Formats: sequence, C-alpha cells, structure tokens
Amino acid sequence: MAKQERKGRGGGARRGRGRWTFGAGIAAVVVIALIVGWFAYRAQADLPGQKFADQGNLHVQTLGDPHEPYNSTPPTSGPHLPYIAPWGLHTRPIPNELQVHNLEDGGVVVQYNCTCPEVVDKLAAIVRKYPTQVVLAPYPTMTSRLALTAWTRLETLDDVDEARIERFIRAYRGIDHHTR
Repeated sequence: MAKQERKGRGGGARRGRGRWTFGAGIAAVVVIALIVGWFAYRAQADLPGQKFADQGNLHVQTLGDPHEPYNSTPPTSGPHLPYIAPWGLHTRPIPNELQVHNLEDGGVVVQYNCTCPEVVDKLAAIVRKYPTQVVLAPYPTMTSRLALTAWTRLETLDDVDEARIERFIRAYRGIDHHTR
C-alpha cells in the first residue's frame, strides 16, 4: 500500500509540472505574439508619407469617363486607365487617371510644381537609378513644390531631400496593388 501512495503522489507532482510547463508555454507564445505585433506596428507606423484611404482600382476606358473625385492631389489610388505611363522621365504632366495605374502596378511617381531646372536635374538623377517602377513628371496644379506618390501614400517636400526620396521609393516601389 505504501508503494501505491508514493506512486500516487509522484503522479500529482508530474501533473503539476506538466501544468506549469503548459502555462509557461502559453505565456511564452503570448509574449512572442506581443513582440511580433509591436514590431509589425512600428514598421507600419514608420512608413514614409501620409496615408490616404484606398479608393479602389476601377478601370475607366477614357480620360473623359466620369468617376468619383480623388481624395488627394496628386492622387494615390482610385479610378484609372487600363494602361500605364512609361516608366522614367517625362517633360509633360501625366493625367491623373494614367499615373494612378502606375501606382497600382507598384510604381512611385515623383512630381514637381516649379520652373526649376536644377531641381529637375537632381530629381532626374534619383529617378534614373530605377529602370522601372519610378516616374518623374511635372504636376503644375498641385499646391506643394514636390510630391512623391505611391498607392495610398503621399509625401510632399519643399526641396530635394535625396534621403527622404530614396526612402519613399524603397518603401513602396514594386508592391503590386491589383486585387486578387
């Protein structure tokens, strides 16, 4: 009988240890989930540019087709033509409905509103580093001097800040936004 009592007590200790191990495992999973969540939040919070609501990716067939107004200037999402503007340097403004498709395809559009050849030269040198998915063009009706756009993101600048421009391009270039 004494042997059975000892067996019984030992089983309880093992069960207690098992519960402790299970509880510690749950606590470790919760801590890891919190750490991963915090880093994911910080990564999202540290993204460059102002975030705008996603206006979808409806295709319009022509520039004259009616559609809802864009929620930012320059636009960051919304109705667009079924084709893109060529990547690279442009000397004329790109219609909103055209440039939005570039954004949907993972592009970044760098635009300026000034008669400033020295600024355009600096911007062109940055844009030339990227053979695809970056566009440079004038945007004479925007209120800011310089604007960087990506899908749902807009950053405005008063002057060329190469580090900020490169950071914006690295953050968003190549991220496809077609609905699946």
